Amino acid sequence: MNVHVKSGMTVLACAAALACGHALAGEAEAKKWIDNEFQPSSLSKDKQQAEMKWFIDAAAKLKAKGVTQISVVSETITTHEYESKTLAKAFEEITGIKVNHDIIQEGDVVEKLQTSMQSGKSIYDGWISDSDLIGTHYRYGAILPLSDYMAGAGKEWTNPGLDVKDFIGTKFTTAPDGKLYQLPDQQFANLYWFRADWFARKDLQDKFKAKYGYDLGVPTNWSAYEDIANFFTNDVKEIDGKKVYGHMDYGKKDPSLGWRFTDAWLSMAGTADKGLPNGIPIDEWGIRVAEDKCTPVGASVSRGGATNSPAAVYALTKYIDWMKKFAPSQAMGMTFSEAGPVPA
Repeated sequence: MNVHVKSGMTVLACAAALACGHALAGEAEAKKWIDNEFQPSSLSKDKQQAEMKWFIDAAAKLKAKGVTQISVVSETITTHEYESKTLAKAFEEITGIKVNHDIIQEGDVVEKLQTSMQSGKSIYDGWISDSDLIGTHYRYGAILPLSDYMAGAGKEWTNPGLDVKDFIGTKFTTAPDGKLYQLPDQQFANLYWFRADWFARKDLQDKFKAKYGYDLGVPTNWSAYEDIANFFTNDVKEIDGKKVYGHMDYGKKDPSLGWRFTDAWLSMAGTADKGLPNGIPIDEWGIRVAEDKCTPVGASVSRGGATNSPAAVYALTKYIDWMKKFAPSQAMGMTFSEAGPVPA
């Protein structure tokens, strides 16, 4: 059985039917985890304990059936490392069900998933992967939709306290057939990181307004972002004896650069049509999809897409210009995982 999920906790809630464990599991172990790890919580400790009791009882029925363990895979990001190292351990200690949660590179997850779908054989019970694959899952018919599983064969093993409506982003994990294939686990958002303490300095505010004629603040358009980037890089130059920059990005040839550009730069430049999910019929990657089948039709303007549209050209031009003018020189040689800690 291949239960495709988006969350380590979803694996535990919806795919518990694939596990078993050791004799020490029980309510005492649950209380330890509730007190020491699962805080703060939207639930009271009594309600948390009651929920853990459901997991313990469900696991006991599974172990009586002789089910052995569950295997899950996800890409290497901090969210999933926590699931693999901490949540999997908690689940095993509370339920006696062993969870093997492998952490591998994103490209390897996609490759293994593709191989699994083509061969019809899976080495994993749960896959934690990008919801970008929703169209593939829908068309291939090789993935068991979670909504079908939770209402059918998996109903007995689905946490009755699971509130699907409480998840952010289920529109992106629901296929055109109306079925939920994944539950959102973590999400990437387009955002600005900025030093609020720098922006709040009176001397910098006065200097910025004298030059540009408006108040220094969080930019709401491209030209304001460029003004601020230029100001800190070329006018301020140093703060507290350290060289400062007004912009940060990354440019090393790497898979992460591809989705950095499509997910962030193209969408911010306006390649996508308005609408959810992802803009229909043009998504944030500039790809046109057939609305009835969620099938990619074309990316170029000649095929109805937007990847070489004026918005895309503008985005690429600004990406290169700002990197050269306002970012640290080493940023051009960095990947996603290397660049993130710099503004952090």
